[in-house]
Amino acid sequence: MDGNGRWAKDKHMPRSAGHKKGVDVARNAIEYFARAGVRYLTLFAFSSENWNRPEQEVSALMDLFLSALGKEAGQLAENNIRLRILGDQSRFPEKVAKAMQAAEESTRHCDQMQVLIAANYGGHWDITQSVRQLAEQVKQGTLQPADISSTLIEEGLSTGEVPAPDLMIRTGGEYRISNFLVWQLAYTELYFTDLYWPQMDAEQFGVALEYYQDRERRFGKTSEQLQELG
Repeated sequence: MDGNGRWAKDKHMPRSAGHKKGVDVARNAIEYFARAGVRYLTLFAFSSENWNRPEQEVSALMDLFLSALGKEAGQLAENNIRLRILGDQSRFPEKVAKAMQAAEESTRHCDQMQVLIAANYGGHWDITQSVRQLAEQVKQGTLQPADISSTLIEEGLSTGEVPAPDLMIRTGGEYRISNFLVWQLAYTELYFTDLYWPQMDAEQFGVALEYYQDRERRFGKTSEQLQELG
């Protein structure tokens, strides 16, 4: 969800105003994709590299997290939407970490859709923590090195129980994945737009879905093989 700060700057507003607008758009995105039948929606809210931003902006983001979690968790539960947090929560202020845990717990029973918020998340971190778990099993003698597989690594990721993404939408005019779901995006269709996140609406989300629908998902097969299968 890139471009909040630049959107605000263009409108001569503080970057924090852009982040607040970004929360509104995230809410709209959840509503839109839930109606569209999407079962899993992952929103990259705060990367492990975002701690390097100005202290005032990071502090404002923490306050925004705290406020948004309190307001949105109940609404998600009412709509049978489960909230999950991806990333290393240990670095967050205690009150923010507790709010995250409370929001997750209050929606744990929901099964219509899962919204995953990547916060203090990095794709390299995710792979590393999975591999460390396997290394510990090898150390304890419960796993042989030769038995380590891509399946085991994938199961140990923070998204281990979630299917790999079909579509990634990147806003803000940047054409890279920026350490987001590095392992999981191997066969994902990538959609880039120059629009800032606060400019995204139902029409633009629809454009992204139309782009996806026009893609041929081969997963290494040929078009002819896919035609034979179906």
